[in-house]
Amino acid sequence: MLKLPQTVEHVIKTLQKAGFQAFAVGGSVRDLLMGKETRGWDFTTNATPEQILELFPDSFYDNQFGTVGIKIYKSTNDKSTNKLGNDQNEIPIEDIYEITTYRSEEGYKDHRHPDKVTWGKTIEEDLARRDFTINAIACDGKKLVDPYEGQKDIEAKLVRAVRDPNERFNEDALRCLRAVRFAATLGFTIEDKTADAIKANVSLITEISAERVRDEFLRILVAYHAADAILVLKNLGLLHYILPELEVAFATEQKSPKRHHIYDVGTHSVMAMKHCPSPDPIVKLATLVHDLGKPKTFQKAPDGLITFYNHEVVGGRIAKRIAERLRLSRKQAELLYILVRWHQFSVDERQTDAALRRFIRRVGKENLEAILALRIGDRLGGGASETSWRLELYKKRLEEVQEQPFTVADLTVDGYDVMKIFDVKPGPIIGKVLNTLFAEVEAGKLPNEREVLLARIEELKPTIN
Repeated sequence: MLKLPQTVEHVIKTLQKAGFQAFAVGGSVRDLLMGKETRGWDFTTNATPEQILELFPDSFYDNQFGTVGIKIYKSTNDKSTNKLGNDQNEIPIEDIYEITTYRSEEGYKDHRHPDKVTWGKTIEEDLARRDFTINAIACDGKKLVDPYEGQKDIEAKLVRAVRDPNERFNEDALRCLRAVRFAATLGFTIEDKTADAIKANVSLITEISAERVRDEFLRILVAYHAADAILVLKNLGLLHYILPELEVAFATEQKSPKRHHIYDVGTHSVMAMKHCPSPDPIVKLATLVHDLGKPKTFQKAPDGLITFYNHEVVGGRIAKRIAERLRLSRKQAELLYILVRWHQFSVDERQTDAALRRFIRRVGKENLEAILALRIGDRLGGGASETSWRLELYKKRLEEVQEQPFTVADLTVDGYDVMKIFDVKPGPIIGKVLNTLFAEVEAGKLPNEREVLLARIEELKPTIN
């Protein structure tokens, strides 16, 4: 039998002692069966939300689906264990466990939420409404309840819908994406009938909010098998609704004389994302879409040479549309655009300081690591070798030029120093002096050292009015 954590057993036993059934359920049980670390715990019981609240006074309940949140506190006495606490003075909160009353559901007009929720009486009734067999397993510490043979599907590495897959996807069209996400995260395959049902119901994804689609898609991009998942999305028809620009790219060739590419644009994009070392989903997304300007800029000369002039400019505009479609935050959208727009930079350590500084200003110091991660993915996704001495030298040069100030604000003196030496109040003269100092430091005529710059301000006093 599965060994449950102490706090999990406490939740179950508290409900059982009060005369109720109680089980850990869903992904937490699945992960435990697979020997994986689980994130959070979900429970189900025949106790109503009001009865749960009485047993766990420090819990909260604010939804119509019967889910009560219970605060789990980190023990102040034994830091190696967690504690279920009712004392709000015992902090910090380590986790939130969710307990949901058994329920059955009816009607899904919006293909996302049930029109009617009815409290259930048995665990089997509750498991029947769940999405996939691997998530429809319950455990109370003494027995496993697995009516849909989820354990067998775990062993077979299959994502299979509970009962009729068409009904499951009609109830909640987001499950189409969730199936792919589970497969990508766990390294599973989607069972044939389940995959066929996704294809049959794929258009329902348009009725799901862009925010929920975005969240699932970004989680797919950082999964271990993300590259395979993109191809699965394409084969199931989901990519057409999420990233139609990428779907088109698979039909755009780029293998030609004098070019290093060995894949079409779409396949290269997927391979680039696969090799991108960044854990940031937006950087992964940028790597996936960085070449989507190529289909619109494709040209093939009589000698067979293929070119994509200014594809990064066109790609930047496409990135903006993708950001809007996925409802990315302003910060995420800006990063996506910057990475796509400026990904076509020259990796040459022999560039002048001025050229390197222009590149850094365009991209932003804070985004250098991200755009270099994209470049690594781009190279490896095109069939290049894993290491590049030129890229390493280029990184070193970028580090060196960053030791110089990039703006007036980076100088070791400021406006207060100018006002003190010139004995003036705030005004245009302050900017003139600082801009003069910055120009001389940037040109290498002065070091960015405070004493040197203070002396230079004294020298400028008679010449600047």
